[in-house]
Amino acid sequence: MALMAHGGSSADAWAELAACGHEESHLVKPLRKAVLPVAGLGTRFLPATKAMPKEMLPVVDKPLIQYAVDEARAAGIEQFCMVTGRGKTALIDHFDIAFELEATLAERGKREALELLREEAMPPGSITTVRQQVPLGLGHAIWCARAFIGDDPFAILLPDDLVLSETPCLKQLADVYRDTGGNVVAVTEVPHEQTNKYGILRIGEAAGNRVEVKGLVEKPAPKDAPSNLSIIGRYVLLPEVIGFLSQMERGAGNEVQLTDAMAKMIGFAPFHGLKFEGRRFDCGDKIGFLEAQVAFALARPDLGPAVRAFLKNYTDL
Repeated sequence: MALMAHGGSSADAWAELAACGHEESHLVKPLRKAVLPVAGLGTRFLPATKAMPKEMLPVVDKPLIQYAVDEARAAGIEQFCMVTGRGKTALIDHFDIAFELEATLAERGKREALELLREEAMPPGSITTVRQQVPLGLGHAIWCARAFIGDDPFAILLPDDLVLSETPCLKQLADVYRDTGGNVVAVTEVPHEQTNKYGILRIGEAAGNRVEVKGLVEKPAPKDAPSNLSIIGRYVLLPEVIGFLSQMERGAGNEVQLTDAMAKMIGFAPFHGLKFEGRRFDCGDKIGFLEAQVAFALARPDLGPAVRAFLKNYTDL
């Protein structure tokens, strides 16, 4: 059952079904779709990103886009939509079958490398793309994927945000979604003086690592911030958010802000923030990207000991 995008009827629908004895889980449609906004220019990494999408920058030996897709697949995602821009064809090529490469690896007996490629292969038809011709913000990018989203719940993964965790971050959100229904966003604490860089929550009741979202503010000044809980680049949203994005209202930075559209959904369905387990790295920032390289290498049994050994050469800097 889909909720209405406007008015109070959507909240009434949830209440009506509950009064009729339906379990909340009956309202929860399977989470099978993900949108990956990848239209950005990556100017902070020039000249590296002059001819290569920033999402193809590798952390150790996998590009950022591969980490995002792998995380989504671990959460049960089966269909992907990349919202791209000009010069982003390498992202699609990365997930295509490289027949010549595979044939060469097979001929040379590189079985381990060949198996690695095949493990990462995507089923035919599982990836689609749409173009965001004009950079009007994250909300506009998600709106561009409206035909792909349809009437289904969907995840959003921003590849710039990389999370090192025991349980993949999106799977943590998907588990909450299956339990509560509605919208779920990954949140983390940020320094109060930096709230003007993030979407910030006004929170209600808390239960363990889960908090009720009572309000959302995009990039508030520290004196106006309702908390220091910030949304990171992981979301599970109901499709009704597209109705609000379709209004094309401009917010912070004169862009169509996803945060503003999500704020209008509060009260229509459950809305939670999850203090996820794991450590987030902002790979859209050079320092965050470099730190991710070290952290992910140290976490690998095949690389960790050697990385620890060579890092000792720099501890006195």
